[in-house]
Amino acid sequence: MAMFNNNNRGRDERPAMPPAPPQQSSSSKRGMFSVIGPDMIITGNVTATADLHIDGRVEGDVSCGSLAQGAESQVFGSVTAETARIAGAIEGTVRVKQLTVERSAKITGDVEYENITIENGGNIDGRLKHMSTVNTSAAAGPRPVETAVSSPFGVANEEAA
Repeated sequence: MAMFNNNNRGRDERPAMPPAPPQQSSSSKRGMFSVIGPDMIITGNVTATADLHIDGRVEGDVSCGSLAQGAESQVFGSVTAETARIAGAIEGTVRVKQLTVERSAKITGDVEYENITIENGGNIDGRLKHMSTVNTSAAAGPRPVETAVSSPFGVANEEAA
């Protein structure tokens, strides 16, 4: 029987390690996510290439592609993301292209955004600043609109800077 033949002594046909998975770009990590559970307290900065869901407490800066924050969660630091749905408390600056502030959210700090939705009851205590989609010099382009907001109803009065 060939299966028990020792003619292949010293030659193992199997690879020593399985082949490495192909490198994926961050845009191809759809369906992947990381969770900081409600019983977790993170002290330090958090960086995620996949989507991030926070239900616990983070004492540090958060940077990710897409953020979902639970209503009972807290972040004490800046938040940077492409998209975010904020339902908990943030004390620090927020820089998000597509931002949704839910009715249970309380943001204390400046917010920079391209598109924003503030549900009735969402609370932002800080300045709102629209991100320019095109980088132009200050002399050549229009100035961004800044808004001071401190309202439990998410209603803002806009003023040109």
